[in-house]
Amino acid sequence: MPPRTIPGSSGRPHPLRLLGDPALTAPCQEVTAFDGELARLIEDMYATMYAAHGVGLAANQIGVPLRVFVYDCPDDEDRRHLGHLVNPRLVETDGPVIRGPEGCLSLPGIEAGTPRHDHAVVTGYSATGEPRTVTGTGFFARCLQHECDHLDGGLYVDHLTGLRRRRALRAAARAPWAAGAETSGR
Repeated sequence: MPPRTIPGSSGRPHPLRLLGDPALTAPCQEVTAFDGELARLIEDMYATMYAAHGVGLAANQIGVPLRVFVYDCPDDEDRRHLGHLVNPRLVETDGPVIRGPEGCLSLPGIEAGTPRHDHAVVTGYSATGEPRTVTGTGFFARCLQHECDHLDGGLYVDHLTGLRRRRALRAAARAPWAAGAETSGR
């Protein structure tokens, strides 16, 4: 078996885009070139995600408007899921809708009970253009839905209503990183 490198070990962390940045609210574009530049982007995304102690990261969170995300996320049975998807599409969600804790690297330190389906299926491609289907349950299903939302210009706070939404946006407005950022969500 050939030796494998650790994802992100050759990557360079990038600054994260935070709530209020227009890069987070615009839908991302399809990747058309499966080349060395895409492979470097994915490595940089892993490096950024690990540096920020996250479990998933979408390309627009580092200001790149392409449909790519990476993940290193456990499910509810603590099984590790590690990978990336290029041009992902959320093709199925089912099971009970569970309100569970959710945060985001673009809203550091802010978490809210967010409703998500307990099962998700996402199709897409590898960095080399090979078709992939990723299925998740529990926390990993939450991660897959969260990252697909990012690529469509959404944030988890868009799924919040009433008091939960007001509290999350109020906390974001008072956060030290929010200096001058608009916190209307979407």
